[in-house]
Amino acid sequence: MKRNPSHRALVYGRSAALGLVVVVLLVAGVLTSWDAAHHIVLAKGREHGTMTVTGCGDDVCTGSFAPVDGAAARSRVSVDSSVAARKGDRFPVVVKPGTDEVVRTGAPGFLYAWVPLGGALVLAALVIGGGLRLTRTAWGTGIAGGVLLVAAFIAL
Repeated sequence: MKRNPSHRALVYGRSAALGLVVVVLLVAGVLTSWDAAHHIVLAKGREHGTMTVTGCGDDVCTGSFAPVDGAAARSRVSVDSSVAARKGDRFPVVVKPGTDEVVRTGAPGFLYAWVPLGGALVLAALVIGGGLRLTRTAWGTGIAGGVLLVAAFIAL
């Protein structure tokens, strides 16, 4: 059975729209991840040190900051509560410029910073597999996102 041109246009339009959804998901994941990750990836010239957790609330944990590069010590800095385990824990951090907020560094901090990209990869895999019918690409994308999420969970 021959397909008419309008049917082909509909198929191409659907593929283009779903491709745009995939691109938007991935760009949003990268931009959201980059907000925290750039402090870790481009850490040269920033204040490095160790944070000791003294207390945690619902959203953030607070503690003291001991620098390793000769910067000034801080009595109170804050970090996202999902990064800090519990009171008394110590881990390496980098201070966000101009704030008292810190970002965890090292492998756990790096993986945690890229968690939004992992979620975006898993969501994009559903669109790629279900909408675009590219099953191998969808499996690869989904597995990559899942591995990133599991690695971050294990590292923290």
